[in-house]
Amino acid sequence: MNPGRIRRDFPILSRKVHGKPLAYLDNAATSQKPQQVIDAVSRYYSRTNANIQRGVHLLSVRATDAYEATRERVQRFVNATRAEEIVFVRSTTEGINLVAQTAGRSLLNPGDEVIVSQMEHHSNIVPWQMLCQEKGARLRVIPVSGQGEMLLDEYEKLLNPRTRIVAVTHVSNVLGTINPVRKMVEMAHGHGALVLLDGAQAAPHLKVDVQELDCDFYCFSGHKVYGPTGIGILYGKWKHLESMPPYQGGGEMIRSVSFEKTTYNEPPHKFEGGTPNIAGVVALAAALDYLENLGLDRIEAYENELLEYATSRLSQVPGLRLIGTAPSKAAVLSFVLDEIHPHDMGTILDLEGVAIRTGHHCAQPLMDYYGLPATARASLAFYNTREEIDAMCRGLRKVIEVFE
Repeated sequence: MNPGRIRRDFPILSRKVHGKPLAYLDNAATSQKPQQVIDAVSRYYSRTNANIQRGVHLLSVRATDAYEATRERVQRFVNATRAEEIVFVRSTTEGINLVAQTAGRSLLNPGDEVIVSQMEHHSNIVPWQMLCQEKGARLRVIPVSGQGEMLLDEYEKLLNPRTRIVAVTHVSNVLGTINPVRKMVEMAHGHGALVLLDGAQAAPHLKVDVQELDCDFYCFSGHKVYGPTGIGILYGKWKHLESMPPYQGGGEMIRSVSFEKTTYNEPPHKFEGGTPNIAGVVALAAALDYLENLGLDRIEAYENELLEYATSRLSQVPGLRLIGTAPSKAAVLSFVLDEIHPHDMGTILDLEGVAIRTGHHCAQPLMDYYGLPATARASLAFYNTREEIDAMCRGLRKVIEVFE
């Protein structure tokens, strides 16, 4: 892995912020885009732009071909059994909502249960909470340890014949914990429950194999795997997608319409109402090509080196406490610093050119568990360097000086 060479593919990484070289350490929020992705968006609008699935003219046919080719590209990326198991949505959030409002709505009855975990992002809590309230079902929560590990013995106690759905994150956006999701899927299936995995923070860092995981649904966002914003992926096993009702009405999701009755298209088109983000889908293929050309195994190994270095360097900052120290982690580091509010840390670091995230990270129940209003979070990518981590640590020492 040669980050110096790789960084030349990302134009934004050469810019300065407040007169300082940019150290972008907010990749869990969104990643930066290589020139190949930027070019794919530009090329689409300058050479191909047309609506898809319904035109017979050349541009429409080319746009449709590129759109469907990306579906096959995503199929290979997650190792789905067929391209029709890939549904294009706007985001991970929309993917989870789609499953909740279709499969979830069909499955749940009063007294049934949905299991989530203490470390979930709001997007994997609220849709299930809304559905449980409507259906008279119960939302149950897997606790985590102080280190930020999922407590599997407690999870096992929650599983029972009323469990219909388990929805958990593959990698925590706050703690970086890589959860033992293969084992969790097996345990849920043993009780007849379906499993949705939120892969928003896993897909940029780990090789995802949905057949090996045996999950029923897997969601992730394009903009976190170095693709455009406004495009997300929902993988679903064909047998589930086939039996699920449509999510939204209109556009390509129909087979025939009369005022008396509408019949619906086959998956995945049944779930893709309206004109989608075609340019975003087409450019997503360029992002996945870029990732796989680098090699996800090499990316994971390099990011682990960065994580180890950053953990060591941050541990040397006086008064700093890391939140989330599970043995199995992706390159995400949340921390607090004595009595200094994370927003103050983020503001001062920004003046040093260092971009991190501060706040509750859309995971307020997890913040409540740790008794914190917020944390600072540095999240790393394969284009980050040790020098950028050093810049963050120098900035944190300036934060301490300001508040002394």
